[in-house]
Amino acid sequence: MEITKFNHSCIRVGSGGRSLVIDPGTFSPVERALEGAEAILATHVHADHLDLDAVVAALGREKKLVFHGPTALAASVLAAATEAGVADAAARIHGVGPGEVFEAAGMEISTHGGMHAVIHHSLPVVANIGYFVDRTLYHPGDSYQVPEGIEVATLLVPAHAPWAKIGETIEFLSMVNAAENFPIHDGLLNARGLSLVDGHLGRVAAEHGLGYSRIPNETPVVLGER
Repeated sequence: MEITKFNHSCIRVGSGGRSLVIDPGTFSPVERALEGAEAILATHVHADHLDLDAVVAALGREKKLVFHGPTALAASVLAAATEAGVADAAARIHGVGPGEVFEAAGMEISTHGGMHAVIHHSLPVVANIGYFVDRTLYHPGDSYQVPEGIEVATLLVPAHAPWAKIGETIEFLSMVNAAENFPIHDGLLNARGLSLVDGHLGRVAAEHGLGYSRIPNETPVVLGER
């Protein structure tokens, strides 16, 4: 399995010559990320994780592309796709909740979590689905919920967000205890912020005997080789 980061939280996952994309949002070059992909997995509704217009356009171009996301989000995507005249939209757009297992691009996907991390009590908490891909890679979306019942080999770690606190991020990395850790959700950080976050997370990972490294944008990385 290999992964490619397309800025912020957008990750393309490839296996056996097939690929899917998780969280093609507005901070990312969505058209490049989705090129050749068979499936989209969206963790939640926020625009930095789902560029609705770009996703609907991709569904219109690629007749075999499918979409999976939280139930309410999938309904919104379906409405937009139907209005745009996307063929077979109802058959290709799927709502999912936590505790499900399905196949996408030839890979086994299980769903975990359920809710977005709290930003502030005055703001609504939206559904958030974490995706575990082929019993290897876990993308949590915007949540520190530790997935139960699975052993994660590679964790994508949310490095920075309005809802995030570095101490809680460190605890999340430690509790999941994945051998391999890569930071995501860092599109708002400059070079100094990236260095600070990487310093904290890299130090704690090393203390626990875990790997931690930053992957360059749009450069494929084979999992298990670091």
